[in-house]
Amino acid sequence: MVSEFDTTVPGTKASDGFAVAVIGIACRLPGAPDPATFWRNLSQGTESLTEPPTGRWDVDEFYDADRNAPGKTNARRGGYLDGIDRFDPAFFGISPREAAAMDPQQRLVLELSWEALEDSRIVPATLRGSRTGVFVGAIWDDYATLLYRHGPQSIGRHTVTGLHRSIIANRVSYTLGFHGPSLAIDTAQSSSLVSVHLAYESLRRGESALALAGGVNLNIVPESTVGAAKFGGLSPDGRCHTFDARANGYARGEGAGLVVLKPLSQAIADGDRIHCVIRGSAMNNDGTTDGLTVPGRATQEAVIRQALQRSGVTAEEVQYVELHGTGTPLGDPIEAAALSAAIGSAHPDGHPLVVGSAKTNIGHLEGAAGIAGLLKAILSIKHRELPPSLNFETPNPAIPLDELNLRVQTGLSEWPRPDRPLIAGVSSFGMGGTNAHVVLEEAPAVVAVEVVADAGVGSGSVGVVPWVVSGRSEAAVRAQAARLVERVSADVGVGVGDVGWSLAVSRARFGHRAVIVGAGREELLAGAGALSRGEGAGHVVSGVERPAGGMAFLFAGQGSQRVGMGRGLYASFPVFAEAFDAVGEAFEGLLGLPLADVVGEGVVDETAFTQPGLFALEVALFRLWESWGVVPDFVAGHSVGELAAAHV
Repeated sequence: MVSEFDTTVPGTKASDGFAVAVIGIACRLPGAPDPATFWRNLSQGTESLTEPPTGRWDVDEFYDADRNAPGKTNARRGGYLDGIDRFDPAFFGISPREAAAMDPQQRLVLELSWEALEDSRIVPATLRGSRTGVFVGAIWDDYATLLYRHGPQSIGRHTVTGLHRSIIANRVSYTLGFHGPSLAIDTAQSSSLVSVHLAYESLRRGESALALAGGVNLNIVPESTVGAAKFGGLSPDGRCHTFDARANGYARGEGAGLVVLKPLSQAIADGDRIHCVIRGSAMNNDGTTDGLTVPGRATQEAVIRQALQRSGVTAEEVQYVELHGTGTPLGDPIEAAALSAAIGSAHPDGHPLVVGSAKTNIGHLEGAAGIAGLLKAILSIKHRELPPSLNFETPNPAIPLDELNLRVQTGLSEWPRPDRPLIAGVSSFGMGGTNAHVVLEEAPAVVAVEVVADAGVGSGSVGVVPWVVSGRSEAAVRAQAARLVERVSADVGVGVGDVGWSLAVSRARFGHRAVIVGAGREELLAGAGALSRGEGAGHVVSGVERPAGGMAFLFAGQGSQRVGMGRGLYASFPVFAEAFDAVGEAFEGLLGLPLADVVGEGVVDETAFTQPGLFALEVALFRLWESWGVVPDFVAGHSVGELAAAHV
């Protein structure tokens, strides 16, 4: 039997014929509110580490250069997010009182779940009742610490659900109506990559049809930072010097990231945009080592080898590995040795394995560290470039890079072998010994399907294009319009027709709505700008959805015909043409003329030709609207229109 993967790019077939497509991504990371900004920061070598933002805690009060000083931390800097207190509960149907009791980690994962599905071009409501799984890594309970400072009187009816870590995943499933597995995972610092591994396995078993996977980490109170300092993990200078001789610990980071995963065969069949492919993954545990938190070299090597074996990938094919790379004097040499044994040693002389770590840019996101590294690898594959790993000058004496056949990526460059499939590994290790490794490959080549579009929709030249925006309030609609202006203005290459299609088809529709209509880029941007400012414009229509009523299609009867009716639609939209031709085939031999000739000539006004012509036109029009997702609640017709209504 021929595998469904045999038609894709050579090398995209996993050892057991199963692979997973990454069809959506979303993140909120230090200095990066979205994946596009994260990539820009990575490619430009930006370090996004600062002192705690105003409102967290007074760093002067808790800092002491002596990490052993009671109640103090020896690090001032880390990777932080702005505005973690900001949340729109009404958007998710949550009361303000319950929202205040919710751990901000829950709120952030809810927001990113929505954004990741939008990036997948999936309207969340269409997944209600589906076997969509949610797998989220999370390890800290800082918000609980903050609340309990105020004593038992601060505990209310929403406290348990607001603080329980399992609800980080469960609330997504509840809010969006998912019926697949839903769980929070805590394997310490490897939690979020383990979540991706578990999601992959759930898809493999058919337990999930779609999965959201990732992790979240927020450093809200000083206690957890003081704990990390006492553990001995923090870098006094607030930087990660991965594989460098200066390695002295890590900077704490916070943030979250999610990926949307679907079996590759299904993603290809559905025509999804594929960011990259997960070929395989593996996890294990170090077992007994020289100490509870001492990494195991042999088991790190083993988990990488197992992931490669499951992926059907050879070590020599792997061009880049995103390291766990914390920048600790103990962990870095162990990881380097394990990686060399599993992959580096298989590379020929002169072609060392390239490595790097996002922790040098954004700090160690602990429970979300693995997903941050995975997103970096995904973006590196998507952009076909490798960004620099920062803070590397002189190799750690315990890491002889030449002997290990490893090379730290120190600048922005193309991949070592861009002529070959781009394949990367991502590692993440927990302090309790739970290790995970994921193997990624570039998306398979897709045969382009030529779509004949209306002039102006595809080319942006002439014709009219609608941009549809909606929100739960008038202010939300204006904010959406402002973001639309910002996004389109920043990318002169984006087609206005593509934007219109995405807004109409792949976005949820809320009660407050507006439509901007324009014949070109400038007119559409001007209308969106006016809408964002609350100003009136002739080509902008806004209003509020009526709470009741349905939509009806009325099919006209004889007398509405005209010569050449439907000619432009037939030439522009294949769906219309196919439906029209299907009716034409049914009338073949009955009219004395092909149906296409009937509507194009004066005979269309003769009753014997009028009625078949109108019937064909109306059926084709219905199929065209139907292809756009516009389906009526009622149909009615007059004269021959009754027949068309009954037929459709």
